[in-house]
Amino acid sequence: MKSYVVIGLGRFGTEMALKLYNCGEDVMAIDTNEVIIDKLADRVTKAVAADARDLDVLKKLGVDDFDGAIVAVGSDLGTSALITMNLKTLGLPYILCKAHDDTYREILEKLGADRVIIPEREMADRLAMGMTTAGVMEYIELSNEYGIVEMTPPAEWLGKTIRALELRSRYGANVIASRRQGKLQIPPDIDTALDEDTVLVILGSYKVMDKLQKLEK
Repeated sequence: MKSYVVIGLGRFGTEMALKLYNCGEDVMAIDTNEVIIDKLADRVTKAVAADARDLDVLKKLGVDDFDGAIVAVGSDLGTSALITMNLKTLGLPYILCKAHDDTYREILEKLGADRVIIPEREMADRLAMGMTTAGVMEYIELSNEYGIVEMTPPAEWLGKTIRALELRSRYGANVIASRRQGKLQIPPDIDTALDEDTVLVILGSYKVMDKLQKLEK
């Protein structure tokens, strides 16, 4: 079990807190709004009405003992920046921040955030990838350059094995797992012919995704 502090309980922060807790993690949720805290109190490990801009408050709450933090205070860059600096001062090993736009993201990254996301953009990217790339069922962004996709094989791959397709050398695509009839296999069986029931889990750059997109429309 890992421990996380979620600061800012808007829609994104609340969802993060609930999902982490439901995954079995230890979650402390912090917000200045007592009404929100009361609603969340019995749905996370601990919910506290407090001002995370105050370093002494975070110390008293024992935030420095947590494995990671999610800063989700919304569109207030000043507040996000101050909280991020407080968390860095406390030595948290991992800090994820929500940003409003690219300017916010650049500033928060320079302040030491390990990852800064723009949730609406990431969701749009995932949906667009799923709608425009051949056979893509799910898309996960790992960084600004790499991602993981779950996809069904294009028609020209059917009846061939992963080994025979030479996907790494031809496309730069790394097949890290496969799924058949709901059963996940890691690493994938590279000598079994692909069929319409096969789902491939592929790690690669966005250039790879572009190549795969052109295989079938």
